[in-house]
Formats: sequence, C-alpha cells, structure tokens
Amino acid sequence: MTPGGDSRPVRSAQAAPHPRLDEVVRRHLATPWRQPLHPPSIEAFGALESLLDGDERNRLVLDSGCGTGASTRFLADRHPGDVVIGVDQSAARLASSGAANGPVRVGNRVLVRAELATFWRLALDAGWPLRRHYLLYPNPWPKAAHLRRRWHGHPVFPAMLALGGRLVLRTNWKVYVDEFAQAVGLVRGKSVTVTRVDRPEGVSPFELKYAQSGHPLFEVIAG
Repeated sequence: MTPGGDSRPVRSAQAAPHPRLDEVVRRHLATPWRQPLHPPSIEAFGALESLLDGDERNRLVLDSGCGTGASTRFLADRHPGDVVIGVDQSAARLASSGAANGPVRVGNRVLVRAELATFWRLALDAGWPLRRHYLLYPNPWPKAAHLRRRWHGHPVFPAMLALGGRLVLRTNWKVYVDEFAQAVGLVRGKSVTVTRVDRPEGVSPFELKYAQSGHPLFEVIAG
C-alpha cells in the first residue's frame, strides 16, 4: 500500500502471535547470522560515515525503513540536537531527495539508500551508540508462512536489538506488535508493554493515512 486515499486494515488468517515465534527467535539467538553483506550497502555506509564527525556518532537517531524521508524530517525537527539518519532500500522512494545515488545530508538529517539487514550489522560493528531507533509501520508480511520476513522473526533481529537506544515500533496490525513485544521480551529477559497510539502525530505518511482511515494504531517502546 502507498500513502494517499483510503486504506484497508491488514488482512491475515493469523489472529494471534505465531506459535513458533519463540522457537524462531531462540534459533537466531543461538546461531549468529552469516549471510554475506550487501556490497552497495557497504559502500553507502562508508559514504555515510564520512558525513558524520566524531561527536555526532554519540548523538544518532535511526529511522529504519524511512520511505520518502518524510518521517526522518519529522524526527529531525523533534530531535534538533541529534543527527537523524533515515534508511530505505527503495531508489524510487528516495528519488525525490536525491539519496537514491548516495547519502544526502540537510541540517541534522541524513537519508541513505541501503539494505537494512546489512546496514544494522555494519552499524553494530562500527560501535554506533544509538540514542533512539524508530521502526515506523514496517511491512507486516501478513501470511503466517512469512514469519521470518517480519523483523522480529528475521535472523538479523538480535543484531538490530544489540544496537540499543530507545526502540520505538509503530504498526496498524495488532498481531505484529504483539509478536514484536514478545520477541523483544524473550531476547532481553523482561516483558515489554504494547500500547495504543490514541493521538497519532502523523510522524509518517503511513501513520497519517492509517489514522485518517480509522485504523487502531499500536506502539512498543523498549530500552
């Protein structure tokens, strides 16, 4: 779905957290992911690091799956003392910003095209101490068979959590947020609370679209 117009709620035969979620997460914790890194994303990460000075590496906010970068702009205004980095793998979404061909910085916000599973591992290896990490309305992959394509079922999930910082996930699918909270709790050894977003801010075009369509919105904050 793309922003604009009416939006249908997520449709899925899965009405509750996947029964194999804990098994999948434990397997990923026990076996580090060895898939080769994505070469263009390695190049993009290196170019991005050249846009940051030493002090800024201690003031990083990550907007993962930023789409067109509208959410990155919103978050940069909210956190003026930090550097907000928006990452998306789609050249089409980033085309209007110019970031499809390399990182682009404007003020305290940076947009970069990269594959997230590679980007997160590179950031972890580089020792980035994130202040905040936003996952705003990720692709829900609503088929039960696609559990491992959801971020909490993906083998990169432990590395993503290891980046630290205040992690914020928002979604319009209750199953997704319940699974995410369950997975975070399993990894970190403490329960994580799911809440309703009663006053949506329009932090991203999807949030605005879903709110205008009357969808209930949910949030997990961890860290």
